[in-house]
Amino acid sequence: ETFVFDCCCSCSCSCCVERTSEEKRGFREREKARELSPKFGYFMPRDRKRKSTPSTDNKNNHTMWGSGSGGSSRKKSRGKSSSTTSSSSSSSSSSSLNQAAMEKLFNEICDPDDPSIATMEGISKLCESLHIDPMEDLRILVLLWKMDATEKPAQISRKEWMNGCQKLQVDSIAKFQSILPSLDIGFMDQSDFKDFYKFCFQFNRQGTHRTLDKDLVTALLHLVLNERIAGDRLSTFISFLESAKGYTRITLDQWVSFLDFCYECEDLSTYDEANSAWPVLIDEYVEYMEQQARK
Repeated sequence: ETFVFDCCCSCSCSCCVERTSEEKRGFREREKARELSPKFGYFMPRDRKRKSTPSTDNKNNHTMWGSGSGGSSRKKSRGKSSSTTSSSSSSSSSSSLNQAAMEKLFNEICDPDDPSIATMEGISKLCESLHIDPMEDLRILVLLWKMDATEKPAQISRKEWMNGCQKLQVDSIAKFQSILPSLDIGFMDQSDFKDFYKFCFQFNRQGTHRTLDKDLVTALLHLVLNERIAGDRLSTFISFLESAKGYTRITLDQWVSFLDFCYECEDLSTYDEANSAWPVLIDEYVEYMEQQARK
């Protein structure tokens, strides 16, 4: 029995055309062993690491970035093999999680009237299981942010829960507890924190309201921005909001602008109200600070 191989050098030389059935079996066994071996060399013992070659590096780049363009038939074949390996790795990761256990956890916190969602009551039950305070521990908000609970405010859907558990690789309370230390906002860079900061506003909205009550905002500011911005800036802004009778509710733009203002204007003496593009709320805060300085 004979069979045809793709030519490894894009030619039609006779060495690439036929092999015996015995060689074919050996080829298949080697290919199977290659698929089961670790994808990247650094997962292997140090003394068995392979030396990287340009072709290997190209394959890995194609898998990670998905930007490889097909040239020869050999490159296309390698790209397909790499994609298959990546898919196999993802399937292996999925199979390591207990889907039924993930469902069971959600069933324990879901809304009795609508099992497709878990409201704040259910989220509070989760906090009890994790031994954290839902009103004071910011990590529950970080967890919900990491699970992409963005479909509607103040809840997480079953689909978001399942996808979030998959993303975080958790399927038990013990595993949730094990990732709690990683939910500290101190681990976030500025870009991630700004995204999380915006999420905090959106998640705490009520119903169709696009704004937050001022009292809720001041509580959230203290919880979210403590140790992320200068302490005196945070305390004076909260004092300003509490004394500002013209503001009963805060918009998302005002909420986000305050953090940007803290990053961009550390010294209030350099603030130029005439040429600024900040919301009026920020202008009035600077005026408030100037009045406090004159007292």
